[in-house]
Amino acid sequence: MNTATAAAPDTTAAHAPEPARLSAELATIGVLWRRDLVRFLRQRSRLVGALAQPLVFWLIIGGGMASTFNLPTAEGLGYMEYFFPGILVMMVLFAAIFGTITVIEDRHEGFLQSVLAGPGSRGALVLGKAAGVSSVGLLQAATFLIFVPWAGFQYGAIDWPLLATFLVLGALGLSAFGFALAWFIDNSQGYHAIMSILLLPGWVLSGAMFPVSDKSPALSAIMRGNPMSYLVSGVRRAFYVDAPPLGTTVGSHLAVDLAVVAGFAVASLSLATWLCYKRR
Repeated sequence: MNTATAAAPDTTAAHAPEPARLSAELATIGVLWRRDLVRFLRQRSRLVGALAQPLVFWLIIGGGMASTFNLPTAEGLGYMEYFFPGILVMMVLFAAIFGTITVIEDRHEGFLQSVLAGPGSRGALVLGKAAGVSSVGLLQAATFLIFVPWAGFQYGAIDWPLLATFLVLGALGLSAFGFALAWFIDNSQGYHAIMSILLLPGWVLSGAMFPVSDKSPALSAIMRGNPMSYLVSGVRRAFYVDAPPLGTTVGSHLAVDLAVVAGFAVASLSLATWLCYKRR
């Protein structure tokens, strides 16, 4: 049983006046959101690594694949350009992984017990943590956008509202999913093991590194059933004025990408909240 949370029943004031309950919920969300942002901004090594790691990935993998990448349906598309949207999604994913592992650390240090003993509900705990981790991932992705010209895009040709929509929904979904895993797992080693066999392969098989190919029906089915594929597809759509090059997206329509990513975010938040209430 979760020792840190066993002694802390849900103390939300169910019969308190509505304004007081709302104030307690917002305060809990705000404190947790601010805590993750402050923790990230105060760790300089983490700030440098958050930008350096994806840059190294993009330059080394992108440079290595540039000479061999050839997508017949998208003539003239370079690999650095193709890979860039996937790197943005990778940054959001890594933020979700490293941000939600602190749930396990906070449980062992007793911080979660103090939060659960407060007036805020467990739903507010989930939303606050997901908001904080998502904000860190979005901040990292926004910083990486300084490399847009080197990827072959123009700032004026980007659909910024669409890009923000997909990144926000993707960040919330991945952060909530990471929270659900961290809440259920009691040690960081087990958490990393699950992430290594679940989320990281999910990113590789999302169309971030290579497009979906119907030549391998099994692989194609996995990629089309992967929510991250639709996140990468949606982010890629935002970088093209008219339409992305053929063969670079999963969903045949923007609405399909948006529905899948939004559904994943709602499902992940619901799962995390359910587990948070279920496991005391």
